[in-house]
Amino acid sequence: MSVDQASNFERSLQFIKKVPVYHGTVHPYPNFNPRKDAVFLEEAINSRNVDEDTIISVLVQRNNAQRQEIKQAYESSTGKCLVKELKSELRSHLEDVVVGLLMTPAQFDAFLLRKATKGLGTNEDVLVEVLASRTNQEIRELARAFEEEYGETLEEVIENETDGDFAMALLAMLKANKNESHTIDTDLAKQDARDLFEAGEEMKGIDISVFIDILTSRSGPQLAKTFKDYSKISDVNLPKALDMELKGDIEDCLIDIVKCAWSKPAFFAEKLNKAMKGHGTCEDSLLRVMVSRSEVDLKKIMMEFKLMYGRSLQECILEDTRGHFEKILLDLCGPN
Repeated sequence: MSVDQASNFERSLQFIKKVPVYHGTVHPYPNFNPRKDAVFLEEAINSRNVDEDTIISVLVQRNNAQRQEIKQAYESSTGKCLVKELKSELRSHLEDVVVGLLMTPAQFDAFLLRKATKGLGTNEDVLVEVLASRTNQEIRELARAFEEEYGETLEEVIENETDGDFAMALLAMLKANKNESHTIDTDLAKQDARDLFEAGEEMKGIDISVFIDILTSRSGPQLAKTFKDYSKISDVNLPKALDMELKGDIEDCLIDIVKCAWSKPAFFAEKLNKAMKGHGTCEDSLLRVMVSRSEVDLKKIMMEFKLMYGRSLQECILEDTRGHFEKILLDLCGPN
């Protein structure tokens, strides 16, 4: 091998190392033509009986960026809004998935948070799930989308709809200032473990601000190291300590933050299992997780699901759902 060839080979290796591994199940469609897809969808919508199969096939086999182009092409060619047309023809949970797929990720997250805070009661689990699992950039983008779409800031809504320690934790996550470095500071991990122990188990009551500050500002790998150090100075692990010291929304919130730090795929696998466990199915949870993670880490979530529960996600979907809702969820799982 010549010097030039060796140099080119080395550069190629560096490029390969820099390309991030993709863990989503939805990929860009090759030879993509938004105008043709707009025609396919128009024909499917206007057919004598709505052609749900074509609608599902087109939307699931295109990634989110391509769907945005299809929306523009459809409006340009028909003068109509694709989302409104589909909402008028589709029903129930299939409609919800299709509308979610046609939103940008930031718009979909904003929609989830709006739905979680609108009307009677607040869905605390969804608020925590979204804010605990998104990156700093994703939180900033969803906050912008929320204000643009609903005319008020997410901070204002959280302050009005929640209170106390729970509100403090949500607002801390909303600041989007979590350290996202993969470098672990071992000294900081030991100090944080000691601070958490002293703020909880070692004192009467609990200094919740210490827990919120550490759990919402450290990176996942950093927190994982802190949790290991915590178990060395305590007789229980951190989730158990939180369960002993706290109750209600703030307990669930902090435990979910801990679970996300340990493993986001395992966190979402548990969400999907709960959605299909026992009598009845929580369709909202199913579509929320599968739409939001389809271009992020759904492949890893499916692998974790199989490891945790001994069955594939597809098997469980086949048992718990029916019709076109079942089909679109299975298609989001990607090819077998």
